[in-house]
Amino acid sequence: MVDRYSREEMKSKWSIQAKYQAWLDVEKAVVIAWNKLGLIPDEDAAKIVANAGFSVERIDEIEAITRHDLIAFTTSVSETLGEESRWFHYGMTSSDTVDTAVALQMRDSLSLIIEDVKMVMESIKLRAIEHKMTLVVGRSHGIHGEPITFGLVLAVWYDEMARHLTNLEQTMEVIAVGQVSGAMGTSVKNILL
Repeated sequence: MVDRYSREEMKSKWSIQAKYQAWLDVEKAVVIAWNKLGLIPDEDAAKIVANAGFSVERIDEIEAITRHDLIAFTTSVSETLGEESRWFHYGMTSSDTVDTAVALQMRDSLSLIIEDVKMVMESIKLRAIEHKMTLVVGRSHGIHGEPITFGLVLAVWYDEMARHLTNLEQTMEVIAVGQVSGAMGTSVKNILL
């Protein structure tokens, strides 16, 4: 993302802090799921969900030694927990956390885009109504044609935007799925984000 061209709202979804927060959200969701399955005790799961945190600076320090971003992350989080840290990242592999977290970030980013498209569509609709009788020169084969209205031009554009909105909403359904497959992909579980 080019910083000077990025909106703060979108940029914040892709900051280093947001990346690690998405990782933490995925890890906590897995802890809750393991707890519901009876594999992580209630007390330990509650402590993890309530207390797990991280420090970007600490992750950077650990990664300088481990040369592995997820190990650095899980170590940083474990430092914010007690004995219950043994359940953090339980039954997962790096891809489970990273890939699912990216899906969360894409989902949240696409939500912003979808809202923007709806806003643009509403503006186009209002202008189409406003200019329903505003004459403009029609064009055919790159030359002047019969007169049309600017409202019609905008209505056609609105219709095209509606198709794009449908495509974006369908894309949201596809990207809002994560997968926890465990070490070597031995335990595949798809999850709807």
